[in-house]
Amino acid sequence: MLMSTSGDMRQAGFSLIELMIVVVIVGILTAIAYPSYQNFLTSSNRGAAQADLMALAAAMERHKAANFTYAGAAASGGDTGSPAIFHTYSPSSEPEANKRYDLTISSVSTSGNSYQIKASPVSGTTQAGDGDLYYFSDGRKAWDQNDDGAIASSEYCWSC
Repeated sequence: MLMSTSGDMRQAGFSLIELMIVVVIVGILTAIAYPSYQNFLTSSNRGAAQADLMALAAAMERHKAANFTYAGAAASGGDTGSPAIFHTYSPSSEPEANKRYDLTISSVSTSGNSYQIKASPVSGTTQAGDGDLYYFSDGRKAWDQNDDGAIASSEYCWSC
């Protein structure tokens, strides 16, 4: 308590109105910042999946150099499914419990000379509904941005 020169007792502090104004300002800032933060997380996780797809593609090339075919790179010597030659999830630098994408070998040509690999968002994570990422053996990249299960001609890029 402060004592004025006239002898009155005064309390120092903030009024209720001032505190309410601060709460409103913090609420507005939070409402603006949170969606941007979520978009940043989604984008950075997608970037990690793109890097892991490229690393899986390099593993596919090593497999072909050793076996003269892309066939047999999946689990149990299969052509499609979970890869046996690389991690089965992304981000591969974290424990599997933190996975955001599942990595799979989608297809290998019958001649064993081409492939398609895919990163699918894990349901129940922030990536769910973000669309599948694809990498093809000829170097094409695709992102099913609208998550409709088909790749439109405008979706043949990772940064559309």
